[in-house]
Amino acid sequence: MKQKLLWPVLCIGLLFVLAACGFDDNADSNNNGAGNEGNNNGNNEAEGDVEGAEDGVIQIFEDSEIPTMDSSHAHDSIGFNTLNNTNEGLYRGDDNHEPQPALAEDVEVSDDETVHTFTLREDAEWSNGDPVTAQDFEYAWKRTFEEVGHYADMFVTASVENAQEILDEEKDPDELGVEAEDDHTLVVTLENPNPLLEQLLTFPTFFPLNEDFVEEQGEDYGTEADKILSNGAFILDSWEHDKGWTLKKNPDYWDADSVELDEVNVNVIKDKSTLVNLWETGELDRIELSSSYVDEYEDDDSFFVEERPSIIFMRMNHNLDEFQNADIRKAIDMSIDKESMTDVILNDGSKPLNALVPSDFSFSPDEEDFRDVNGDFNEGSEEDAQELWEKGLSDLGEDSIDVSLTVSDDEEHQKIAEYVKDQVESNLDGISVEIDKVPFEARLEKEKDVDYDMVISTWGPDYNDPMTFLDMWLTDGSANRMDYSNEDYDEIIDEIREETDESERFDLMLEAEEMLMDEVEIVPLVQDADSILMRQNIEGMVRHPAAPQFDYKWTSVE
Repeated sequence: MKQKLLWPVLCIGLLFVLAACGFDDNADSNNNGAGNEGNNNGNNEAEGDVEGAEDGVIQIFEDSEIPTMDSSHAHDSIGFNTLNNTNEGLYRGDDNHEPQPALAEDVEVSDDETVHTFTLREDAEWSNGDPVTAQDFEYAWKRTFEEVGHYADMFVTASVENAQEILDEEKDPDELGVEAEDDHTLVVTLENPNPLLEQLLTFPTFFPLNEDFVEEQGEDYGTEADKILSNGAFILDSWEHDKGWTLKKNPDYWDADSVELDEVNVNVIKDKSTLVNLWETGELDRIELSSSYVDEYEDDDSFFVEERPSIIFMRMNHNLDEFQNADIRKAIDMSIDKESMTDVILNDGSKPLNALVPSDFSFSPDEEDFRDVNGDFNEGSEEDAQELWEKGLSDLGEDSIDVSLTVSDDEEHQKIAEYVKDQVESNLDGISVEIDKVPFEARLEKEKDVDYDMVISTWGPDYNDPMTFLDMWLTDGSANRMDYSNEDYDEIIDEIREETDESERFDLMLEAEEMLMDEVEIVPLVQDADSILMRQNIEGMVRHPAAPQFDYKWTSVE
């Protein structure tokens, strides 16, 4: 789930920028006193030769604040990343992205594969010293429904018994198919066998919660560093809102011997030129470059491009008359030159996207790429787009449309919004687009409230399967966020969830994507990639293809 120049200002006010980003007094320890070896033939000379990260400590960034550390409510990549490093559940993704037992020491599965009995390890404890128990899992899972958490439908995806009926308010949260038999025995009952279960259980929504602590904190739970408990590799030691937070190694973590880092300092920085300056002065050990810096740094030994199965797309508010018209939607999609967007505007390794499920992400039982099998959708010329546009306007009885385009306030997304505005207004007669720039958290709230005309959105996979993209569009689904509803689509998603034959299931998922994209219910734009600079002495930083992305458990500074 990730949401994302001012040289004169920086030159005058760099000290103020550094202070605002929450850097501590030890930040200069990475500067060693000569020219920076990695700088393109002497360009961008830093004040010191930054050879690598400080021993046991890494300095990184996020482009936005953590919205919440409450695992029942978390719904974004930043929150998931932080939760994944401070807590864990029954399983954890390993350094090869495979689910491995974490707090589950053993599991027994019934013959029909619907009842999973987990035995919890006895050496796991919370950061206040309480043991982690099976009751903590039962409480957390049921609380997500009681709190109407954003990701409650993940329990439906996992086929947990009665999850759908509880969402439909036909049953109570207490009837969810999870029960603590004793302190170390957790029984999970499924509606049907689910081959994705272990992978899904690595997701933060399935993490346990300490009931006494959560109830004591009330509405403040998850809002401050001292308002949460940890049971994972790190503890959230400090959290200065809108500036940054610090993770410190948890000495009481059951697998603490595997954790080599002492500290991870995360700094909230939105401006990419600020990131570059802080890289040059050794204040940051890993940054993502904007397009304006890629050519400058692409020959640097610390530079690499990381392709990702995350997508950037536009949602359209289906409550508006114009976006109930398929020709209007198709015309807007077709009017955008996505190849120029990725190659010129972004210039970061990202790829044009003309579908929902990204490439190099999911494969058939015969090892065919999902994207290759289903191909691209809605490709055409500017003339084709204009023809569709005129037909749509005629059907609406209008000769022009004014719409707003909401976008979060990070540099990459603003570039995309400005490019979309230019393309649409240039290639379609009679449309005016006004850009509405808001903070990341505000964009999420506008999406949830369907309080927008069009919005630049992102989606990173929650698990390694096309369904993480396809089931977003269920009627009243928490990820829908545009009031799209199609009974036929809902039915095919239900079929996919119940299908156990891999080939049949794959074909149904192809059909579901085609159903959505034939009508261009969303406007796909970009399959994401990051152009990255990272100190070469940092090893073992795991970035999973699905959420939660980053895992620092195996990271070390050599």
